[in-house]
Amino acid sequence: MATANFVQFAPFSSSADTTFWHALTQRKLNEYQLDDAAQPILGFFNTEERKEMPARLCVSADAFEKTPKPAAANTFLAHGTLHNTNTLDAFKAIDVNVLAEQAAEQVWRDMTSGAALTTPSLLARFVLLTFADLKKYHYYYWFAFPVIRTVEDAVLLAAPAPLASVMAPEEAATLYQAFVTLRSQQPGQNVCLYSRSAGGVVPLSSLAQLPPEEELTVVAADPSGRTDSPGWPLRNLLCLIAGHAPARETCNLICYRERGSDLSPSSVLRVKLPKLQPLEEGSKVAHFKGWEKNARGKLAPRMCDLSASMDPQRLAETSVDLNLKLMRWRLLPELDLPRIAATRCLLIGSGTLGCNVARALMGWGVRQVTFVDNSTVSFSNPVRQTLFQFEDCLDGGSPKAETAARRLAQIFPGMRTRGHTMSIPMPGHPVARDTEDACRQSVQMLEQLIEEHDAVMLLTDTRESRWLPSLICAAADKLCLTAAMGFDTFVCMRHGVRGEGGKRNVGCYFCNDVVAPTDSTKDRTLDQQCTVSRPGVSMLASAAVAELLVSTLLHPLGAGAPASTSADDPQLHASPSPLGLVPHQIRGVLRSFSNMLVSGQTFDRCTACSPAVTEAYQKMGFEFCLRAFNEPSYLADVTGLSRMCEEVDAIADLDMDWSDAEDSDDQ
Repeated sequence: MATANFVQFAPFSSSADTTFWHALTQRKLNEYQLDDAAQPILGFFNTEERKEMPARLCVSADAFEKTPKPAAANTFLAHGTLHNTNTLDAFKAIDVNVLAEQAAEQVWRDMTSGAALTTPSLLARFVLLTFADLKKYHYYYWFAFPVIRTVEDAVLLAAPAPLASVMAPEEAATLYQAFVTLRSQQPGQNVCLYSRSAGGVVPLSSLAQLPPEEELTVVAADPSGRTDSPGWPLRNLLCLIAGHAPARETCNLICYRERGSDLSPSSVLRVKLPKLQPLEEGSKVAHFKGWEKNARGKLAPRMCDLSASMDPQRLAETSVDLNLKLMRWRLLPELDLPRIAATRCLLIGSGTLGCNVARALMGWGVRQVTFVDNSTVSFSNPVRQTLFQFEDCLDGGSPKAETAARRLAQIFPGMRTRGHTMSIPMPGHPVARDTEDACRQSVQMLEQLIEEHDAVMLLTDTRESRWLPSLICAAADKLCLTAAMGFDTFVCMRHGVRGEGGKRNVGCYFCNDVVAPTDSTKDRTLDQQCTVSRPGVSMLASAAVAELLVSTLLHPLGAGAPASTSADDPQLHASPSPLGLVPHQIRGVLRSFSNMLVSGQTFDRCTACSPAVTEAYQKMGFEFCLRAFNEPSYLADVTGLSRMCEEVDAIADLDMDWSDAEDSDDQ
């Protein structure tokens, strides 16, 4: 008795494009997070494989598209299920037999329901088990291509024949055009029937309508380049036909392969259809698991290492935000990272505070930072100012602002950063007539920089250097924050903005003062001129002001947020800001390792934000600033501080007079 010549099907070999792993990384970080539920994905195979090449099923970045894109030339759709685990241990522990069984049962349901007749690409189903190690950029994966197990396998009745032996050239051209149309209109169509009685190509769903006396000819896109071994999806196809056309015993199977418009690689197989259990909905089905062997020929997963091949800058961009995106997985799902990243920050002062604040902002995902400073790096700076190195001190010292900007970009090339070396004009520091033009340019430059940025941070050494930017921000209602240090104390605060009725929600840095700013460095010794502080104070102050900025940005009212004054504040538990409280001031004392939350009201005679000052500045412009720089009493006169002080002195004199009179009476 002759041995049956069973049809041998060429198994799939997987091919995961680099773009697929990039896309999976983004999905894992931004969408899936801790969700390890199965996800539908798409793959594709093509029909122009060479004989010496295995049949390949490919996945790319398009695998995650919800709607299949029109298929490119020579490519056909496959449907997959992604199981992405959260840990490597979970990847190793998962029951792969269950995953393959679930996929095979889905193929069986598509067969029994008739869905595969309408969408034949459902027969080319695969499973992809993955674990993405996003710290090392190692991707562990395992593909499976489950197929239905038959009672009797398909038998090859004759040697494979070329397409030209059964189809005339014009018929082949018609077949080619039909497949082109199918792919463009319905990406899931990779099988059709060829019936001369029906006029040529008809859809697979017409199987039951074909005349029983007509020989059945099935045309199927074949990923295999071997004429004697059809590709793996055709195994399920023959089962589908056998189940829905039980009266038929044989068919002509055209293994459709195209290279351009050339169909000569196609072959024709005369086969005896397999026998399988009845197609009954809800019935269980036997199947081959179809797990792929690795490169060493073992049934085991593979690993793709992209750490060396990824573009360094793109790798950095993905990695630096990893901590932030992980926050959204479990701790802060509502964290608005795009809002933070889009904030343009202007740092006035590039010293101890400026360097540390810049690094904290970079850690929060801020991507645009501009530095302003007028000094150079000295030998005492690098140990405290974290963006500078010893070489920056040589040859007289590099400009601090430009150097800080350059160093920030070296840490992360994705930063958009620049530095401006300029002096900020200050009250109490008179401007000589021959330098008025330079002073005017400095004021205009500062105004322009503040206008171009979303948040301004005042990180300078002296009180009076904060006055002009405070004034400009107050006039423009720009978000402004200040950080200042003492020996073992610090203060971080946000300046108020106008709300309904024009009233500011909180005071500015100068609202607590009853004297106008003046030259604070005059007649001071070296230890009084320098910011002498415990080394940790700058780190604490920088962290606090950076966190205050981000908390303010994420509050629905932004800079207009009300001030929180206590950790017991009900806002801590029901805050509209995802980060909790948004205080006005944070005052830290390192001696007692304590922080206080303070709220200060606006002062109607404030020299920086009162209506009298902002209106005079908006009306007079540079002339107002120039008088404030040159005339010691000008700001006090404009705001009414001078008159208030006179009234206070008069009351004090009156009290003294009453006291003298009482003393006389006693005598």
